Amino acid sequence: MSRRFLFARVVLACCVAVLAPAQPAAAEIDPEADRKAFVRYFHSAFPNVPPDDYINGVYAIDRQSREQWEAIEEFPPYEESVEKGEELYDIPFANGKGYADCFGDGAVRHRYPFYDEAAGEVITLEYDINRCRAANGEKPLKWERGDLVHLSAYMAFVSRGKRLDIKAESEGALAAYERGKRFYYTKRGYLNNSCSTCHVQGAGRRVRTEVLHPALGEITHWPNFRLKWGHIATLHKRISRCHRDQGAKRFQAQHPSYREVEYFMTYMSNGLPVNGPGVRK
Repeated sequence: MSRRFLFARVVLACCVAVLAPAQPAAAEIDPEADRKAFVRYFHSAFPNVPPDDYINGVYAIDRQSREQWEAIEEFPPYEESVEKGEELYDIPFANGKGYADCFGDGAVRHRYPFYDEAAGEVITLEYDINRCRAANGEKPLKWERGDLVHLSAYMAFVSRGKRLDIKAESEGALAAYERGKRFYYTKRGYLNNSCSTCHVQGAGRRVRTEVLHPALGEITHWPNFRLKWGHIATLHKRISRCHRDQGAKRFQAQHPSYREVEYFMTYMSNGLPVNGPGVRK
């Protein structure tokens, strides 16, 4: 079965809703069928990549880059952030409670994002950290950098090896999933590209000197220390910078659209193990 034929099946499974004028009924939304088509496409496109190796992004498909990355991982630049996050996690709030009252031992990254029925919205890990603070009378932390990212990095680190377990079952959750899917496949900006342009049909191809990573597994290693940035930051910063580079409208980190597209992206990688935080170019 050719890669082109499989991509056509992914388009039918995942993208047809983008062309529809109205939100499909909940009964017509099938995240698990989408995910299975997604996985089949990448397994056919890169048949020599072990299923769990997709958590390593471009390093799963580009052996030369992988050697450089493995050398960096011997002394990873995100270690300081993980250590800082552990310190912050153990500092009690003014009311005597702490993050453990919200997240237990912190090893919860594999369960995010989730759809909160009571709030009627998608909740990411970073968003929930600030919800925990608000519930305990603390001020919110800045979204993209600093203490919030250190906490997220620590919680990702202690969650390593746990497999993503994302649910999308209720009517509200399915609607949020569908909006996230539409966002992922919608072309935007003066370059008229979507997220899928680069990371589904473009996966493995080169843009100048860089190989484009596959969409499967791209969510597992966040937050991420990007060598280009010189610091660790969130997935939402990466999405925002991508939109800037495409000449598309950008949103603030943790905007509902960004949370919903993260929900979709994470569901597509359901079952893969968490390996964050990561380091990328």
